[in-house]
Amino acid sequence: MAFVIAEPCATCKDTSCVAVCPCDVIHAGVVERDGARFDQFFINPDECIDCGLCEPECPVDAIFADDELPEPWKEYSEINAT
Repeated sequence: MAFVIAEPCATCKDTSCVAVCPCDVIHAGVVERDGARFDQFFINPDECIDCGLCEPECPVDAIFADDELPEPWKEYSEINAT
């Protein structure tokens, strides 16, 4: 299980999560998928150690454990992996 950054990040892009990540796996970027453009921070699921330090730092509650993503944002698991 990794942590995932979902849609609310796109309107905020606060870097608090980046500052606390001990593995430097959170990066800003743009992902295009199925004609949609996602411009926000992303977590590399292959390198995330599931420490959870980033989750409480997010001011817009955009970070979730992969298995706890709200239904409207389930696709963000694959978007972060991209």
